[in-house]
Amino acid sequence: MRVAYAPAGRRDAATAVRLARRAEDLGFAEVWLSEDYLERGAFAVAGAVAASTSRVGVGLGVINPWTRHVALTAMECAALDEVSRGRLVVGLGASNQGWMEGRLGIPFARPISTLEAYTAALRRLLAGEVLREDVNGLTLDAGLSFTPLRTDVPVYLGVKGERALAVGARVADGLMLSVLSTPAYVRWIREQHRRPDLRLTAYAAFSCDDDGAVARDRVRSRTARFLGMHGASPITAVPGLPADRAVALRERMLAGADGADLVDDDVLRTFTLAGTPDDVAGGMRAFADAGLDTLVVMDDGVSPAEEALARAAACARDAGLLA
Repeated sequence: MRVAYAPAGRRDAATAVRLARRAEDLGFAEVWLSEDYLERGAFAVAGAVAASTSRVGVGLGVINPWTRHVALTAMECAALDEVSRGRLVVGLGASNQGWMEGRLGIPFARPISTLEAYTAALRRLLAGEVLREDVNGLTLDAGLSFTPLRTDVPVYLGVKGERALAVGARVADGLMLSVLSTPAYVRWIREQHRRPDLRLTAYAAFSCDDDGAVARDRVRSRTARFLGMHGASPITAVPGLPADRAVALRERMLAGADGADLVDDDVLRTFTLAGTPDDVAGGMRAFADAGLDTLVVMDDGVSPAEEALARAAACARDAGLLA
């Protein structure tokens, strides 16, 4: 299993680039840049990371089909693949109605089929093809004006519903599993989608301290919020979170209330890499044993940046996953 690092979107861009360089020095395989709204834009930060590193893969995880025309995304991705000298991995996700329609005013409908059509069009543009067809209601007659460095840039889909997972397993190079995915969930995905070449990458909420209670408390509220976003779904059900707890957490999240009191230490042990160095190293090994291809350790954005990265690297070394 490869281990990657994701600087928090709340870190300033210069800090994210510095963390990426240090992650490369420490032996991480990839650096992933998220684009949560309204944090720093992923393409600008990814370009700086690509230009400042020489070995690590550079992942966009994830961008969506609503905020950028597919031709613009192809332009950006092809340029970023050039800057990184062929190290780019593109992550696409459908986003959600709350942000796209409720906050940004972008009509949001048929998210799965929209994502599927966008993915197919992006792949063809990145392969150097000219598209003369309708894509999600837009009539395209366009292609890149240059030959892309690679015609097979990997495209992963960040999806979680059962129908969306099925689409991703069919059309993408890999799946980007959401934060709070568990080893049990990874095994379930493998059982549901038996495609030998399907790559699985997962974000993991990370918090490490010599005092495990301190580490867990640091991510308790954040974990409650993410569990509320997932609600009663395979991500929560497969590892055993009771449906009524998942529903209660979702209600809290939708009401803008903290659900930390609904997240006990057992829940944190199940859904996060939070605890002592031994706890975290054991959790990392469990993901490897479950068949995950790449584990993306998420910077919590709260701990001192370099200290959090160093602890993540130490845990990965203890788990036998970094040299």
